[in-house]
Amino acid sequence: MREAPTPTIHGRLWSDVGEVTLALRAVIFDYGRVLTGPPDPVGHDALVRITGLSSDRLDSLYWADRQAYDEGKLTGLEFWRKLAREAGLELGESEIEELNLWDARMWTRGDRAMLAWQLKIKQRGLLTAIVSNMGDAVHEHMKREQDWLSRFDLLVWSYQLRVAKPDPAIYRYALERLGTRPDETFFLDDKAENVDTAVALGMKGLVFSSVEKLRSDLTASGLSLELPLP
Repeated sequence: MREAPTPTIHGRLWSDVGEVTLALRAVIFDYGRVLTGPPDPVGHDALVRITGLSSDRLDSLYWADRQAYDEGKLTGLEFWRKLAREAGLELGESEIEELNLWDARMWTRGDRAMLAWQLKIKQRGLLTAIVSNMGDAVHEHMKREQDWLSRFDLLVWSYQLRVAKPDPAIYRYALERLGTRPDETFFLDDKAENVDTAVALGMKGLVFSSVEKLRSDLTASGLSLELPLP
């Protein structure tokens, strides 16, 4: 006969020996390449086609100013106008707008396995949040396309705060809004430097690369005792 699953209530584990308080109360996710897949190649191909740049040249220019875009120092349209100027391109406003739209579309492919894991975590009674380096145009497109965003208890977008990871200020803001201590909070990001900051602040953290690796890392770190496996 199959054993009944161990019930959980508001972050507390109930077993045959009584109530055990879990150390974790919240999980903070990055957005891009964690809750979503890698950039959509169709979108990237469109950016290459419109600009006429090689993929390597486009990527070099794209990431050079991405932090400024994520920090709200540039809007999406300003980001693409600046990239065009620096590349020596003469693009019309309609082409700039098209680049801005394709850029937003690149980042909206949700990862089904990770979104299902977020639901499992919610069912355990933990809070879930997104803290993402995000520009305005991408966010506006996401809000129209990603109805699952409403499932999270807190959404933190860098451009709105004018501060981006790995600046500790954005982590502290999220902790304050969640009402959790660092040691009660788990942080997941695909960039090691962002996880390093979270850990330095006292959070538990892992670098994400794949669902399979996450499952292995959760088990190896002992966090699988507190979190369901994806």
